[in-house]
Amino acid sequence: MSKQAPILLVDDDEGLLRLLSMRLSAAGHEIKAVISAEQALAALPHFQPRLVITDLRMGGMDGMALFETIHRDQPALPIIILTAHGTIPDAVEATRRGVFGFLTKPFDSHALLEYVARALRLAGTGGEGSEDGEDAGDWRAGIISRSAVMEESLRQARLVADSESNVLIQSESGTGKELLARAVHRASRRATGPFVAVNCSAIPETLLESELFGHSKGSFTGATQSRKGLFESANGGTLFMDEVGDMPLAFQAKLLRVLQEGEVRPVGTNNSVPVDVRVVSATHRDLEQAVQDGDFRADLFYRLNVVRLDLPPLRDRRDDIPLLARHFLARANERNGRQIEGFAPDAMEALMAASWPGNVRQLQNVVEQSCALCTTGIVPASLVQRALRSEPGELPPLAEARDRFEREYLEELLRITAGNVSNAAKLAGRNRTEFYKLLKRHHLEPEMFRDA
Repeated sequence: MSKQAPILLVDDDEGLLRLLSMRLSAAGHEIKAVISAEQALAALPHFQPRLVITDLRMGGMDGMALFETIHRDQPALPIIILTAHGTIPDAVEATRRGVFGFLTKPFDSHALLEYVARALRLAGTGGEGSEDGEDAGDWRAGIISRSAVMEESLRQARLVADSESNVLIQSESGTGKELLARAVHRASRRATGPFVAVNCSAIPETLLESELFGHSKGSFTGATQSRKGLFESANGGTLFMDEVGDMPLAFQAKLLRVLQEGEVRPVGTNNSVPVDVRVVSATHRDLEQAVQDGDFRADLFYRLNVVRLDLPPLRDRRDDIPLLARHFLARANERNGRQIEGFAPDAMEALMAASWPGNVRQLQNVVEQSCALCTTGIVPASLVQRALRSEPGELPPLAEARDRFEREYLEELLRITAGNVSNAAKLAGRNRTEFYKLLKRHHLEPEMFRDA
């Protein structure tokens, strides 16, 4: 029996809606049924389905318009379309645009259930188990979330895991990049192999080659014995390279050669060692900008950035703050032998309202500090506020802070001018060409601000 998966049904035929609900509920799924696309969009943030099944022809917004709206924000959410008016051209066009499945009514129940099972399997739901025999739910162990934006990132990660493509995780510091990398590894065919993590910014440039590629005895002062590098240690599994954007430019060519040739040459030897490694890299930097600035090799960037995953900052997933806070509280209780029951309502409000520049890592520090000083069964707001004042978070690197300010400045200009580029450029003291380049760098579309 597969694990229960939430499925959203959309059809203005209430009789068919009841029939679909009964069949899918009997198959073990959690069902929410609505009679319009508008109701479906309202239900999405709260219900968080793993699959949407919708009629094509409905009053108001039709099934394809619903698909387009959902797909803009959640491109990995599979959608099956049902219609009594289906034709081959309709099906071809729908699948070309990204619809998962297209069934003509009256449909065969067995075919529908097969479609559903396949869609949920590819979306990372439906626990027949991963190929290594591990329970499918374990792949995201340690990641605590119920927010739609985080669930979309996880859905994309689960899809990517089935491939052998290199992955680049782009996000701010403290968001949990290594947790996501481990999740990709556990959900992949390499799950039984090793997962090896390295922080590229924490290793001196002179030791980086030896650390990653290994060395032979006597190859440099202090090399008293031969040692395998991390690429060899990760053979058959996944190598996670954190803060890859801080890698020295001189070393980037050596890493590129390893990725191209699939072999490493330990320092002090002339022999190459073949390695079978999937690379998942992560950075808080804007690598595209670093390439333009000449700080990062374009050819290496394209090798690492075959698939990109974005992790949202904590301020964009505030629904997760209570879950995370309670999780860190439970861990602090266990570690310290305490029995603190929870947070006072105004303490939780303070956590929800904070800006969290240091993201989840900062939240963990604030909770642990509050618990360490708590003398009652409930954490009061005063302790949370004290911890927030004393906890500076994690100051972002200068480049990241500059990029963030520039983007926020451009957004404010576009809001003030209602998306008028000429007026915004004048306020910024730039000509239109320069201003458009800035907008392109930050992926900002003036049209987004015109209605505002």
